[in-house]
Amino acid sequence: MKLLRMSLALIALTVLSACASGPKYNEVAATFPRSNAADGRIWFYRPGIAFGAGIQPGVILNGTRIGESVPGGFFYVDRPAGNYEVLLSTEVDRKVTFTLAPGQERYIKMTVGLGVIVYRVYPELVDEGVGRGEIVDTSYIGGQKK
Repeated sequence: MKLLRMSLALIALTVLSACASGPKYNEVAATFPRSNAADGRIWFYRPGIAFGAGIQPGVILNGTRIGESVPGGFFYVDRPAGNYEVLLSTEVDRKVTFTLAPGQERYIKMTVGLGVIVYRVYPELVDEGVGRGEIVDTSYIGGQKK
């Protein structure tokens, strides 16, 4: 019984330490600089769900690693208008492609799903209204990466 309690405590500590701990979206959103007129902004966020919390793959935008998929975290990048592909550095390639227009904001939700044996994290393009509503529950985990 003692071993079971210790194991559960260790699991809980691991899950809690794997979640983002920065300032919440509403605390910092007004401090972000506006993107220039030719660029659009891509928001990346992952809800703070405990399932799969230990899996934190890199976020790859058009072949360049720009951040990490941290449970309960968000970050953004400003990019020129054009076509983009997002995938996460996992053993299964699930990608999302989209076009970014000048001044447009796009939201990429990183969703946890159950694979055959383990949890997987995959990108999902969501509507702006959905993204704006869900991102408020996440914490800022990093700045602009080129």
